[in-house]
Amino acid sequence: MHNRLITVNASAAAIFRSIDGEDPPTLLVDEADTMFSSTKAAEKNEEVRGLINAGHQRGRPTLRVSGPEHQVQEFPTFAMAALAGIGDLPDTIMDRAVVIRMRRRAAGEKVASFRTGRDTPALNAIRDRLRAWLQPLYELAMEMEPPMPVEDRAADTWEPLIIVADLAGGDWPALARTACRTMTDYEAGQDEEGGLRTRLLTGIRRAFAAVGDPAVLSTKHLLESLNADREAPWAEYGANGLTPRGLQLLLKPYGIGSANRRFPDGTQAKGFARNQFLDTWARYCPEPKATDAPASSADGPAPGTAA
Repeated sequence: MHNRLITVNASAAAIFRSIDGEDPPTLLVDEADTMFSSTKAAEKNEEVRGLINAGHQRGRPTLRVSGPEHQVQEFPTFAMAALAGIGDLPDTIMDRAVVIRMRRRAAGEKVASFRTGRDTPALNAIRDRLRAWLQPLYELAMEMEPPMPVEDRAADTWEPLIIVADLAGGDWPALARTACRTMTDYEAGQDEEGGLRTRLLTGIRRAFAAVGDPAVLSTKHLLESLNADREAPWAEYGANGLTPRGLQLLLKPYGIGSANRRFPDGTQAKGFARNQFLDTWARYCPEPKATDAPASSADGPAPGTAA
């Protein structure tokens, strides 16, 4: 790819000082998920997130005071970027991205291995051919306003790819628009599912709070509480309402799962520890003010809970 700049966990200052406004690099950020994997990490890398967001469009420089005379200096932020990571990145980055979701290889499925020494020359040859073809067409491409299958920011993101496809002709214009629509529709579905998961997290917090915020809550008690909420969709979530498996699948993206837990009466059952949810609650459904919190039970922990 063009003028690549590979980095892992770089600072915002290092990145924007590496961007040349005339010939910006292509930023390759590996393990990008680690930059936002916890509240503390996300706060530390807030400038990086803002820099990546600003780099989505030209003409959005960052300002810094530099030199002994404290002069305000502009630094360009625009650059192509590819970020690799596990799970989703912050919404503001995902909203500006062409998201490619990888799948785990199935049992028995054969996938050719990538070998740097063997495969890089062939990829570089493709890059050089594309550059030689597109450079003479730059002015024409800048004047094009292709019909887009999507709107708003998705259109801004996909338009350069659609323009390249239209210049290529043949089947490429239709193929590119099909890919655009399919991938953006999928991400819209993910957003909707994300909203459902946020509602689930809020319901789980209420279930804990309703019985005095115990350290552990059984899966059975949690599901009874969720399915009993008439304003929530869980009672109609499948033929039998939300089940242990359905709950596990909805919580899987957060890395939260049930385990065997011991309760005050000496019994053991599948359940969840409250501290499993604390970081996830802080991220996706921040704790309401104390004055708005549900009242704790005055009668001690309910059955299926542990203080």
